[in-house]
Amino acid sequence: MFDWVTLLQAILGGALNGGVLALIAIGLTLVFGVMGIINFAHCEFLMVGMYVSYWLFSLLGMDPYLSVVISVPALFVMGVIIQRFLISPVLGAPVNIQVILTIGISLLLQNLALFLFSADPKAINLSYSSKLLIVGDALFFPWVRIYTFSAALGLSILLYFLLMKTHFGRTLRAAAENRRAALLMGINVERIFVLAFGIGMACAGAAGSLILPFYPASPEAGMHFIMTAFVIVILGTLGNFVGAFIAGIIIGVVQAVGAAYLPGGSMYEAVTFVVFVGFMLFRPNGLFGRSLERR
Repeated sequence: MFDWVTLLQAILGGALNGGVLALIAIGLTLVFGVMGIINFAHCEFLMVGMYVSYWLFSLLGMDPYLSVVISVPALFVMGVIIQRFLISPVLGAPVNIQVILTIGISLLLQNLALFLFSADPKAINLSYSSKLLIVGDALFFPWVRIYTFSAALGLSILLYFLLMKTHFGRTLRAAAENRRAALLMGINVERIFVLAFGIGMACAGAAGSLILPFYPASPEAGMHFIMTAFVIVILGTLGNFVGAFIAGIIIGVVQAVGAAYLPGGSMYEAVTFVVFVGFMLFRPNGLFGRSLERR
């Protein structure tokens, strides 16, 4: 007999996980949508955000959800510096040069973390880590997952309003839509690129802080998310903010349902790619049906 309770538990739990996956993907799709560059080092910034919150917790006792107020500006500044001195010089270069550069940055950050912090995973234990929200007699959800989803959703909404309702957001969207026209209108496109990259890395850093209560920090932590992030970005349509969030929820649910029903729960990532390939067969340009044209 089919267990509907297990399915509902997986769907709702997957949606909670999908919120933070969406936040990771939003930063990645923002950078691509504005600058047209695919950042393979994106999730290494998530790893850096995890270590920032881990050491703030270990040394100062700061709750990782509160440490977002430090990890976000820290990763923003780090992103601005890397864009200004490493990414900016290759924006007009062939795509393979950009890919090699971002992979190099990824390897540099991984090995630097390995040198500074060792390969041992670093987990934290919060006083409320084991507390559950129990719904009825069968459904239960860890409060840390609920807090993480709520924070990720809140940050995503704030970023949406920043991009859609402010002067900065309009200039950023103008630069993404047509660089030449933006320059003719007096927009400092180079400055927009620097800020967009910084915001994208701040999203990754925030996600790193938010997952630390249930996912240990390690130099390889970013590698566990990068392929999923790319799947979400492509599924949601490259450069589409709302599409990335919706696709993040979808992939979170797919992974949770796969983990619940596949033997041992070890093949859920394979299910992610099966679903992704299925979507691409019918909607090759993503959920929103069009690809961005770089002008």
